[in-house]
Amino acid sequence: MVYSEEQKKALKIRVDYNNMMKKYVGEYGISDAEITALTGKAGKAHKAMEEKRLNGGMDWRQLPYNQKEVVADIKAYVDEVKDDIDAFVVLGIGGSALGPICVQQAINHPFYNELPKEKRGGYPKLYVADNVDPERLSYLFEVIDPAKSLFNCISKSGSTSETMSQFMIIKELLEELLGKEEAAKHIVCTTDIAKGNLIKIAKEEGYKTFIIPAGVGGRFSELTPVGLLPAAMCGVDIEAMLEGAAYMDELSKTEDIYSNPSYMFAILSYIAMEQGKNISVMMPYADSLKYISDWFAQLWAESLGKKTDNTGNVVNAGQTPVKSLGVTDQHSQVQLYTEGPFDKMIVLIGVDKFRRTMTIPKIYQDIPSLGFLGGVTQNKLIATEQMATEYALQKAGKANMTITLPEVNEFTLGELMYMFEVATGFAGELLNINAFDQPGVEEGKNATYAMFGRPGYDEKKAELDAKPEKSEKYVI
Repeated sequence: MVYSEEQKKALKIRVDYNNMMKKYVGEYGISDAEITALTGKAGKAHKAMEEKRLNGGMDWRQLPYNQKEVVADIKAYVDEVKDDIDAFVVLGIGGSALGPICVQQAINHPFYNELPKEKRGGYPKLYVADNVDPERLSYLFEVIDPAKSLFNCISKSGSTSETMSQFMIIKELLEELLGKEEAAKHIVCTTDIAKGNLIKIAKEEGYKTFIIPAGVGGRFSELTPVGLLPAAMCGVDIEAMLEGAAYMDELSKTEDIYSNPSYMFAILSYIAMEQGKNISVMMPYADSLKYISDWFAQLWAESLGKKTDNTGNVVNAGQTPVKSLGVTDQHSQVQLYTEGPFDKMIVLIGVDKFRRTMTIPKIYQDIPSLGFLGGVTQNKLIATEQMATEYALQKAGKANMTITLPEVNEFTLGELMYMFEVATGFAGELLNINAFDQPGVEEGKNATYAMFGRPGYDEKKAELDAKPEKSEKYVI
């Protein structure tokens, strides 16, 4: 679908940051002067973003525009295979898993896998095997038939231990069940065009392959085949997602921070960090958006959590993302948010129009504490509870903002995810850190390789062997 300008405006997400401001939450809020004082720094950050975009430092910003051939290839492949498979299994970790889970939950039926295939539009079930807990994959084989499944191995380097271990297990299983030639039809790879182990294996084995653009990192990869293939395999309109992202890109190009939702989200978060609010709580008031918090957590934590800045100074930057769900976590976490420390900013996400309406029957009218609910829709109830939480936080002087989607669909989801990506990049510029590397992750990976005796990691193994021995004194 091609959206008109009128339709785009109607589907524009809104960012309401009134309750981030001192005027509404008092001492622990942000003043207009604090935002104004960042004008110069924000201008420099904007120019840095533009320069990086032009010189290939942010290739993910071109994804809303340069995926037409990829989308056509994905759609043709889905049409070719979907009728012959019952399950599509993603083998990936980090952004390769969190993005597909987030999109599936947001767009499709919440019990998608439990529906019969005809009610899924003829599309296969989706499973995401992202961990190496030995029980996970073993139990998966008890609910799927590998011979009627398609396995999507996602690894840009082809050396991701978790993903490649799963791939190796499944490759052997399929070849034992089906023979080498037939097994190859049940594996599709998403990887780099030339570098790494997986592309070499895919070429040797004849696997269908989709390419991750070289300049796009894992946590920014949802709008590449990493996320587009699993989404399309479940009937999601991936072209609408890209169109929503493109619309948000247009909104995010302006240097005017007061009309740029991505920049303002980053600026408010940056000032909050400067104030000591080192925790960012994301609390969607819609089950469909539950996993946007999981996806955002990786994006924000892995991008901004850095020991040193761009000049080598130790800064230990970052803000810890916390996942929450309204109204569920009103009964588990909101007590802390309203009366606990002033170390958090809280991001509520609401929806104007839900896809279903559920009316509470007019019964128990003789019980005042229940009767008032009669005739009310749950749509109104969840919206009212969201507003009540916002009020409770505001009254307690706790900084919070509300992001509202007119409705949850592919277009608005593309907008939301892209806004968070641009905000992450902009926050990195404000913090003067590299938002696009992950040295802390690499340290753990390298330690794992060394402990397994992987060639080339002798020095790291020696370092590990030299670490202090644990004392029984501190083991109970």
